[in-house]
Amino acid sequence: MKLNFSNVWFSTPTSYLPETIVSSEAIESRLGSLYKRLKLPHGRLELMTGIKERRTWPIGTKPSSLSINAGKKLIEENKINRDDIDLLIHSSVCRDFLEPATSSVVHHGLELNPNCMIFDLSNACLGVLSSMTMAAQMIETGTIKHALIVSGENGGPLLNSTIDNLLNDKNINRKNIKKYIANLTIGSAAVAILLSNKKSESTPHQLIGGSNMTDSNAHNLCQGDGDPNSLTMQTDSEELLKAGTKLAKNNVEEMLKALEWKREELDYVIGHQVGRAHEEQTMKAMKLNNIETEITYDFLGNTGSAALPVTLSHLEETKSPKPGSKIALLGIGSGLTSIMLGAKW
Repeated sequence: MKLNFSNVWFSTPTSYLPETIVSSEAIESRLGSLYKRLKLPHGRLELMTGIKERRTWPIGTKPSSLSINAGKKLIEENKINRDDIDLLIHSSVCRDFLEPATSSVVHHGLELNPNCMIFDLSNACLGVLSSMTMAAQMIETGTIKHALIVSGENGGPLLNSTIDNLLNDKNINRKNIKKYIANLTIGSAAVAILLSNKKSESTPHQLIGGSNMTDSNAHNLCQGDGDPNSLTMQTDSEELLKAGTKLAKNNVEEMLKALEWKREELDYVIGHQVGRAHEEQTMKAMKLNNIETEITYDFLGNTGSAALPVTLSHLEETKSPKPGSKIALLGIGSGLTSIMLGAKW
């Protein structure tokens, strides 16, 4: 599916990060007895993934509180009038509960106006990009003028429950432990981003369009279940990487066609932050490994739907792209589905 937007502008994403840092070394120390039983070498987790550390929120932290804090930070830093926000989307994998929508809690916490439409949009690690696409289409049709998209990812419960399960399950061996390794890469972060129908100091970047492509044959390669305080997930990382690389390779061609851009015109590319192998193999497959990029997985881990926008925020902080820079946002999420968007800074 091709996506084209003529008058959609957006803010630099505002990130809100935990203070507590958990290193890969610390995780392996907690798993010391298992590593000894399975004769696994220490340092393997960082060596395999390139992830040195990730961050966690205090136990009991609700996703809504993270989204509220990220939203407040964006509103205050950009001096946004809350009454101007027509749409609020809560887009993270993590939610407070199944019902009502977590966006209702965020709406209340941000004191938004009663005419503001709200809903949750869940699409694995593509939540924010999917929400940007939906909001952009509503802006294009004139239904809304301003949309606030928030994501509050809390990977702590998944990380801790995985460690507990690995230590207590006597059937874990060198083969079946592989489906849990991805859980140990999960981090936590929150992000907020504003979309608008006009360019302003708070929304200076233009969203041009892009493409969407889905490979639902891979829907069973990464599946999670559980309540917000005791998450579980199993991932066939090797097959998921193969399928994801193929999908990314195909979708990037569709994105370039939709934008009428050439690879050599790109100034930066930002991919989903899974780990070193994913980054290297997908960028190579897409023939984008010679384009400047930014990574955050090494110190934040995989923060789900917050990963790509948080990395875009980090790009602004560290490299300050010049006005007019063309940036490709290369999203992919379990399912498998991919949204790739082009932005002009």
